[in-house]
Amino acid sequence: MVTDSVLTHLLRRGEYLTDGGALCLGGDCPHCLATVDGVAYVRTCQTPFRQRLSVQAHPAGDLPRLESRGERAPVPARTIHCDVVVIGQGPAGRRAAEEARTDGKHVVTLDSGDGQDAIGIYPGPLVVARTNDSMWQLYPRDEIIVATGAAEIQPVAPGNDLRGLVTARATTVLAAAGVTLGRVVAVGTPPEGVVATSVSGELVRFEPAAADPRRVGAVVLRDSLGTEHSHPCDTVSLGLGLTPRDALLRMARGMNVRGVGDVLLPPDVPPCPLDGTVCPCSGVTVEDLRSVHARGFCELDLVKRATLAGTGPCQGAACVPHIRAFLAAQGADLPTPFTARPVTRQLTLGEVAAGAHHVATPRTALDAEHRALGAHMERLGGWWRPWHYGDVEAEYTAVRTGVSICDVSTLGKMQVSGPDAVALLEHLYPVPISSLATGRSRYVLMLDERGYVADDGLVCRDGDTRFTLTFTSGGSTFAELWVRDWAESLKLDVRVMNQTMSLGAINVTGPRAKELLVRAGVTDPPGFLRHGTATVAGVPCRLFRLSFTGEVSFELHHAAADSVTLWQGLMRLGADLGVRPHGLEALMKLRLEMGHIIVGQDTDFDSTPRRLNHEWAVRLEKPSFVGRAAILRTNKLPLDRQLCMFEMDGNAPAEGATIWLGAEYVGDVTSSTWSPTLGRSVMLGWVRLQPGGNDEPDELPTKVSIDGQHARRVTRRSFDPEGIRARA
Repeated sequence: MVTDSVLTHLLRRGEYLTDGGALCLGGDCPHCLATVDGVAYVRTCQTPFRQRLSVQAHPAGDLPRLESRGERAPVPARTIHCDVVVIGQGPAGRRAAEEARTDGKHVVTLDSGDGQDAIGIYPGPLVVARTNDSMWQLYPRDEIIVATGAAEIQPVAPGNDLRGLVTARATTVLAAAGVTLGRVVAVGTPPEGVVATSVSGELVRFEPAAADPRRVGAVVLRDSLGTEHSHPCDTVSLGLGLTPRDALLRMARGMNVRGVGDVLLPPDVPPCPLDGTVCPCSGVTVEDLRSVHARGFCELDLVKRATLAGTGPCQGAACVPHIRAFLAAQGADLPTPFTARPVTRQLTLGEVAAGAHHVATPRTALDAEHRALGAHMERLGGWWRPWHYGDVEAEYTAVRTGVSICDVSTLGKMQVSGPDAVALLEHLYPVPISSLATGRSRYVLMLDERGYVADDGLVCRDGDTRFTLTFTSGGSTFAELWVRDWAESLKLDVRVMNQTMSLGAINVTGPRAKELLVRAGVTDPPGFLRHGTATVAGVPCRLFRLSFTGEVSFELHHAAADSVTLWQGLMRLGADLGVRPHGLEALMKLRLEMGHIIVGQDTDFDSTPRRLNHEWAVRLEKPSFVGRAAILRTNKLPLDRQLCMFEMDGNAPAEGATIWLGAEYVGDVTSSTWSPTLGRSVMLGWVRLQPGGNDEPDELPTKVSIDGQHARRVTRRSFDPEGIRARA
């Protein structure tokens, strides 16, 4: 006994899920789609009927509601290794599977009728299939056999959206399932085992029934003499030809995949459509085809993109035969169907994510402290970090006028040691390393072989053969891979230890930062760009003197297990100094007033030191370092664009805002903020150089407009341009 599908069960009861359209019962059209148990775009013709199943029609003229997060259980993934995968279990597929088994092969078969939809073939090769209870990832060692058969061609004529239109094969299935069909008129190949009146001629239109304008009442055909004939009916059986279901074959070109059976049939080409809807998924009409063709979209791929035909749930199964016929009728060669790409069926987010695991966003050891202080947390640089604590202005003021602390535990922290440590770092960085004295630090750019800036940070010398390196929060993982790869490639004797997770770091910054540290037990804080060790509020720390805020700053690196003790101790000891924590929003204001960049936000994939105005951080007199050859080559080319600092009197523009020179686009804003100290907005942005004229060199514009406001380029930051405050 054949199990009822949801569609046949409903049709037997006289219920329809859609307004109409030719039903194919083969999964090749969009006319049976519905929301089943909360999942939209389900093919009800291939969904077995069962009691208490929730089935809802898609809303007319609107998109269905997609499944919400948490409504369904996670979808498991199953990995299967085999010799052969056979997709489709019609006669040809069964025969191919049996032949492979006879040869001693381990065969896995897939068939949509059994609830196993092959939704894509990927390089590997890998076949991904959706089943009733899980997602399968199949890895065949020998080959993939596609036996998906052929689909029936849909009609294109006025009225092709009426109910009661059925393909010839579907007519046979519905009759066998006990669906009342009434008077059946067969156009083209008649259905098997069904009493029907066969008619012939050119399909002109479908006419609605007088009693129910949503249902077909007659089909009109034109004979060879041009005379139209109307054939009253309750159901139209449409045997208009076959087109191979070869999407899987078309997406697997170049892989060890072969087709068998009807999937290899040459496609029937229907007559050129003259009127009606061609693509029922996207509502593309014949008139739409004429319109885009007249505008020069004369190739199948271009028609697809111009109209969206072939991009809906049926992936072109209904419309592509007719679009090919249309283009051929315009004088072009019959076009080859466009490249197919996974997925061939709509998936839920749960199915897409099957087998994938989210790596939890890491939190610093101070996460609970931030939240207890009311911090608004954001994911930045791959970590949960406090964006602000509720009063950005007060946080900013604490840094500029008093003392503040900030959790910078997310910074990349690495130890490099060994006999060849100096040789490795000399190769990696574009500044001298051997001349760096013990206890001193140096700002460095990390370049790739093309001379582009990949990261920045500090190199701190701990001894003759030991160094501490720091990197950006988002760059530490790449930096470790980069350092280890070069050490191995150069066969250098070094030890590399990534301490990003094991060490916490708290930045103490502001004009009264030294005063707080003295209270915490630091009698001799290090000078600018120096580092040392001390016990701070009872916690052993390494102190690094630098400044991203423009004020006196000390980074206190310590064991992450002691972070809470150190944080609470600093807050307690600095209470009468007005100490308060600041988040990243305040930090963005502080660093932009100083013109400091953030790699990844203010830089692009092809940012060279010259483009970043950071040539001061590169010493080309060094005989060798990563990226040197590329920089020497690109320095010979005229500078095309540069990262510049701008100021304006109005409100800060949005990051990403366009920079205009008159009516000409010249760049984009990368970072922007309002500066309370300066009383104006400051920003960084990329700007193209303008022709100098009269053999003069190209130059950067000095005045531009952003968001309709005038902005001026500044060559020196207005706040503490000599950096006196940071070195105090």
